[in-house]
Amino acid sequence: MKKLSLVTQTFTESVIREMTRISDAVGGYNLAQGFPDFEAPKEIKQAALKAIQDGYNQYPVTFGEPELREAIAKKVAAYNKISCNPETDITVTCGATEAMIATLKAVVNPGDEIIIFEPFYENYGPDAILSGATPRYVTLRPPEWNYRPEELAAAFNHQTKAIIINTPNNPTGKVFSRRDLEEISQLCVKWDCLAITDEIYEHILYDGEQHVSIASLDGMKDRTITINSISKTYSVTGWRVGWAIANARITNEVRKVHDFLTVGAPTPFQQAAAFALNNMPESYYEELRVKYHELRRMLFETLSTVGFKPWLPKGAYYIIAGIDSLKDRLAAKDDVSFSQKLIERTGVATVPGTSFYASPGKGGDQVRFCFCKKVQTLEKVKEGLQAIQASISE
Repeated sequence: MKKLSLVTQTFTESVIREMTRISDAVGGYNLAQGFPDFEAPKEIKQAALKAIQDGYNQYPVTFGEPELREAIAKKVAAYNKISCNPETDITVTCGATEAMIATLKAVVNPGDEIIIFEPFYENYGPDAILSGATPRYVTLRPPEWNYRPEELAAAFNHQTKAIIINTPNNPTGKVFSRRDLEEISQLCVKWDCLAITDEIYEHILYDGEQHVSIASLDGMKDRTITINSISKTYSVTGWRVGWAIANARITNEVRKVHDFLTVGAPTPFQQAAAFALNNMPESYYEELRVKYHELRRMLFETLSTVGFKPWLPKGAYYIIAGIDSLKDRLAAKDDVSFSQKLIERTGVATVPGTSFYASPGKGGDQVRFCFCKKVQTLEKVKEGLQAIQASISE
């Protein structure tokens, strides 16, 4: 048989989704993959059911139902300070995941480079490779998960096509400040490149942090592709409705790639997404922040108590934790074996830190936990981790 793709041999399957399968197999507590184990808002689910009953069950408009594109344009004007034309500037996709790969396939040419902050959401590296680009990585360092300005500046060159920004960031919880984004925007203008920004956690913020969209900054509207989704804000990660916002020239190319990747996102869920964007009150978003603030406190305190070294996130719903003080006690040689032994001994599934880094040797002293779970789930996690702490202390 002739060789299969040499491109796909340069990366592995998702470690996050692999850990979910391991967790499911043992009936564990899945703090690996970032989906809630609680229900989505009742009124949004009812909107989806109504759409099905009302006949929204066939192919949608390929690049998004008009009702949803109108709702997105209205929402981003108010919250993100981005003005866009719903007819020419928005592509509705099968989640933010498809929006990212469709965007990269639409803008990348052979020889282009894409700058990615690490640790990163694990799709970004393979997405860059699948689109034909060469990824260049800039490291975020704890405790604040800041980048070094000189390293960022050095990553840009004449081959740079775009920089990917995820704010609030998965897995670190970093919220890129206005100052950060202004510095990035100046480099984008200097090197005539794009900003591709994943803002899926935009409403999950703590400690007074504010979300800023780089497309709202001077000089960035026409060189930014803003990606988002209903998955995290409304706890419907399985519905697969996302979008990409860009000027008409870029959107025209993104829509062509999207058309041949997936044709369209699920029609009834697009209708429900429009309902959510148009009708959920401001109190919903405030209650969301309060809820996640408490869940963050619970998991952070648990991890601190049992011997991890967690870094407190400013946004999203993940905690990266250092494992140096526990690795030897579990007889784990690295983050991968630590994660495997942790689920064997406690039933708690996490993600090895190395899966979020491309640079060799980085992340081996870290794991990532998610806390988008019921209070009862996190209480069970606490019991499991306390039990393992007691057993390894004997």
